[in-house]
Amino acid sequence: MALEVFSDMSERLNYNLPGFPIYARKGELRHFDKYTAACHWHPDLEFILILEGSMDYFVNGQILHINKGEGIFVNGKRLHYGYSKDNSDCTFLCVVVHPALLGDGTHTGKAYIESKFGSVTEDCIFLTGQSDWQREALASISKIYGEMHGETQNPLRLISQITSLCAYIGDNIQPASMQYAEHSWLSVWNMTGYIQKNYSRKILISDIAAAGSVCRSRCCKLFNEYIGQTPNTYLIRYRIQKSCEMLTKTNMSVIEISIACGFQSPSYFIQVFQKENGLTPRDYRNKFNNSNNY
Repeated sequence: MALEVFSDMSERLNYNLPGFPIYARKGELRHFDKYTAACHWHPDLEFILILEGSMDYFVNGQILHINKGEGIFVNGKRLHYGYSKDNSDCTFLCVVVHPALLGDGTHTGKAYIESKFGSVTEDCIFLTGQSDWQREALASISKIYGEMHGETQNPLRLISQITSLCAYIGDNIQPASMQYAEHSWLSVWNMTGYIQKNYSRKILISDIAAAGSVCRSRCCKLFNEYIGQTPNTYLIRYRIQKSCEMLTKTNMSVIEISIACGFQSPSYFIQVFQKENGLTPRDYRNKFNNSNNY
């Protein structure tokens, strides 16, 4: 069963340049609710490089601990997120590229991408830097970030660096130990994808279950088994993460953000946000702005 059937329900990324599907940004775990990103998936290929600290990284049920100077490649359409078990901060680079930039519009490109970055290959590669190609791959992540945030933002150089990075992975990725067209995984993908696409609207457990073609009890069981959260907890934390992004990256008011993130009222949003983060939305924004002034 082709994974493309549910690709329109994946998380939508805010690429750096309009119409140019590369995301290259620096991040810190402290900006996420409880130092934990929301579990999500997208068709894009993702690369992480740890600059300071460390983090644990969940990919389709597997958890890896990544230290400073190490990184990870996450294949497309895999559930993943980074987090800190002890609430310690971690600074990292994140580079994400959509397969469209790698030639999936051509027959040859599409065949290559499916054979190297489809369901038939492994979910992720731990980039320790212990081999020449891994050191080159980790260096490429830094170069791509530098080019994207430099003066020129040369698209040809970015494409060259991205294709070189993906070629390293393609040359070394191994076959998957199992196929992810399995029904339970597909249900989880579709249900989390539904939340990622519709978090700004009112969502019921029955809506989430319907997206995965399962009953309510099966929905709750799958979330607990594959993500370790209830559907409602996942939904709230995803909304909180999106609100944190809006608080730090936009000038939207708290009321506007509460509406945009699907909370039933501003007061409820503030209550939930403070419970999750220990700060009100306004205090969270002020703390972020103050920390960036130093």
